[in-house]
Amino acid sequence: MLYFAWVRERIGKASETVSPPSEVTTVAALIDWLAAGSTDHAAAFVDRNRLRAAVDQVFVALDAPLGSPREVAIFPPVTGG
Repeated sequence: MLYFAWVRERIGKASETVSPPSEVTTVAALIDWLAAGSTDHAAAFVDRNRLRAAVDQVFVALDAPLGSPREVAIFPPVTGG
């Protein structure tokens, strides 16, 4: 897991290795599982509309299947200019 910007600040770490159970099959389910295990994660993930994700460095919707990723990143929406 990789966390960026204010998500990283609220969780208190930039990355971590996790082993979710087999029933965690989507990015949203992974977020739910992480939030259930930590008050810091729960606080960071409270507003799903403010979260974006990437699986193995490809942007995905939160309802995207996980498969067997090497890396999942959670971050706020990115804007450019």
